[in-house]
Amino acid sequence: MLEKRTFYGYISAIIILFAIWHLVAVILDLPIIPQPFMVLDNLTAIFIDEIAIHGLYSIWRIIAGVFLAIIVGVPIGVLMGYFDKFDRFLAPIIYLTYPIPKIALLPILMLLCGLGEMSKIIMIFLIIVFQVVVSVRDGIRSIPKEIYYPLYSLGANFMDIFKEVLFNASMPNFLTSIRIALATSISVLFFTETFGSQYGMGYFIMDAWLRVNYLEMYSGIIVLSFIGLILFVFTDFLEKKICRWQYK
Repeated sequence: MLEKRTFYGYISAIIILFAIWHLVAVILDLPIIPQPFMVLDNLTAIFIDEIAIHGLYSIWRIIAGVFLAIIVGVPIGVLMGYFDKFDRFLAPIIYLTYPIPKIALLPILMLLCGLGEMSKIIMIFLIIVFQVVVSVRDGIRSIPKEIYYPLYSLGANFMDIFKEVLFNASMPNFLTSIRIALATSISVLFFTETFGSQYGMGYFIMDAWLRVNYLEMYSGIIVLSFIGLILFVFTDFLEKKICRWQYK
């Protein structure tokens, strides 16, 4: 999945970050900033028995939220980008609701959906779906109208145009929006998992902090960062496979 050059780049970045962390820990010499090797020892000791289940819950919530955002956002973005009447009707609604801080809706979601999985997944969905809609719409609207004329002359219907033109044109913007939204969704997921949860990296990190167990707290932070890294790398992999013409 990763090219050698990219892989070595990630390894170099990790080494640099750990070196800076180690230097800060040695200089400050505070319990709240343990040395990275102590954290890694703790992480390997508790990962299977304690952290893995929390990581799986967080990954599941992110994937479910992203999947719902794609299922809902891509068709709406395609319709808005291709049909002017849909854009004229839906654009004002999108522009009015997009700027609302989604985290402010968390109390409402918890009252409506409870403290379980649904409120967390819907929160991630709300963060991502607007970016998906806008990016797909803008990608399609950037296509010159002249590209459609040969297809019209050949009797192509909307689905033919979608498969041959719209899908390929909207993918780069779509994947970029997913990549940007993932960072925000992970941050918000951390916050939502501190309410009414017994599983999830947010719960694990905050629980360790309340118990003043800084080794476990930093272990959770490392795992959460690697979850983000895996999702970003997978998105880059999809982009290289789907949008091959960009890398020629």
